[in-house]
Amino acid sequence: MISVDITRRLGSFTLAAKFETDTRGITAIFGRSGAGKTSIVNVLAGLLQPHSGRIEIDGHILLDTAKRINVPPEKRRLGYVFQESRLFPHYSVQRNLTYGMRRTPEAERRVNFDDVVAVLGIEALLERKPRSLSGGERQRVALGRALLTSPNLLLMDEPLASLDTARKQEILPFIERLRDHFDIPIVYVSHDMDEIIRLADNLILIDDGRVAAMGSVEDLTSRLDLRPLTGRYEAGSVIAAEVTAHDDEFSLTELAFAGGAFRLPRIDNPLGAQVRVRIRARDVSLALSRPEGVSELNVFEGRIMEIDHTQSAPQIDIRVDIGVPLWVRITRRAAHDLELREGSKVYTLVKSTSIDRQTLSTQKTVPLSTEETP
Repeated sequence: MISVDITRRLGSFTLAAKFETDTRGITAIFGRSGAGKTSIVNVLAGLLQPHSGRIEIDGHILLDTAKRINVPPEKRRLGYVFQESRLFPHYSVQRNLTYGMRRTPEAERRVNFDDVVAVLGIEALLERKPRSLSGGERQRVALGRALLTSPNLLLMDEPLASLDTARKQEILPFIERLRDHFDIPIVYVSHDMDEIIRLADNLILIDDGRVAAMGSVEDLTSRLDLRPLTGRYEAGSVIAAEVTAHDDEFSLTELAFAGGAFRLPRIDNPLGAQVRVRIRARDVSLALSRPEGVSELNVFEGRIMEIDHTQSAPQIDIRVDIGVPLWVRITRRAAHDLELREGSKVYTLVKSTSIDRQTLSTQKTVPLSTEETP
């Protein structure tokens, strides 16, 4: 387990974060700018000193202010990947990769150089200097350098923030590979919910220096009360599913989930792969009876779980149970005309082409817990 309970005053801002997470897979930290995300990982790394607190990773105490324990950063056995690659410009890629590895005692080296090079696809870059690399290539080398220190925990602070969309899409598969290939837990900070949905096993939401909620990505993104933190405009449901069929004739893929099966334009994931499906609330329609003669391939019967009456905007948010929670956004006029109520039976319509393909990826799920989850 990773156990964190820290307090740090920074002027008028107070960081007071407490959480526990399993040391498997990726735990994402998400929040608005200034919420305290980077401060948390800097305290974990020992780069920022809390006024009080305790940090423990797999039974190893890194910080316990009550007992005057504070392990120096260089002895915490943590890897850190920053927003910028911070590679040594005068070293080759190979020397950058081995820099941290050489400072790790041989008996403690658990990560193989050739494995890292292969997983990150940087074989052809080893003799080059950082200035000749693209932004995505530099970040892959930075990932490799951090991994080769054989860390007990890998910290990644907005590692894709400085990259354009094309470079982000280039490097995301490599982060997935290292997540699945190396048995090293990752704490991943990002302000981009698409990254988190694609990569993370579990999610910690930070608001004003505190843990507002934590749990699975699917659960937190489906909660209407957390919209101010997860983002309203791009908000939607995240649903765990399994690839069960490919339709070669119509180039479609079928994804089974607890309420049925989605059909969407064909994806490359193999049969049996566990994936996440993101469906934006604005891309779902409602009907009171099962529709006929419509183009939508995804129609599911459900019941309204929750209607948000707190907003005065022209749209209204509704959560529908279709075997899993599905978030729907329609106009207030439509909700009025349909006479929608909590408990009402409805049919949800989802266009195959509206399912977000950018967040689809093979997933692993691990448990997460906290005492501060509301």
